[in-house]
Amino acid sequence: MNLRIGFGVDYHQLIEDREFWLGGVKIPHSKGALGHSDADVLLHAICDAMLGAACLGDIGVHFPDTDAALKNIDSKILLQQSYELIQQQGYRIVNIDSTLCLQAPKIKDYIPAMQSAIASILLLQNSDVSIKATTTEKMGFVGREEGLVAYATLLLIKY
Repeated sequence: MNLRIGFGVDYHQLIEDREFWLGGVKIPHSKGALGHSDADVLLHAICDAMLGAACLGDIGVHFPDTDAALKNIDSKILLQQSYELIQQQGYRIVNIDSTLCLQAPKIKDYIPAMQSAIASILLLQNSDVSIKATTTEKMGFVGREEGLVAYATLLLIKY
């Protein structure tokens, strides 16, 4: 089959005194995501969507949080390496659609920079990278600003 759809999701806890990286962009905020890497939920969800579409497992298979060499790694590197894995299988990305769930900060002004960061790594046009955001109307762990979630769907084509 020439077309493959992938879906990825990632969750991270938000804590004080940590940088907040989202979509490859550092965003000013009083909290940051906790994780083994820089904890960029959007890039992690995209990695999982890519790897899943190519039937290559998930981000934890390729970049385990038990690997000391990956401690605090920039998730843009994980995105690049995930992309190389799907390229080795003869795939390229057609488009990405993603949704971020977070109560704060408001990220509308950062979306173009996130699109550019992602598109440049994945050899896409900015218009091929859709990033949307929503709150949970103050419900649940996202609404209480204890964490955030990213969902990503993408289409691969065999070339």
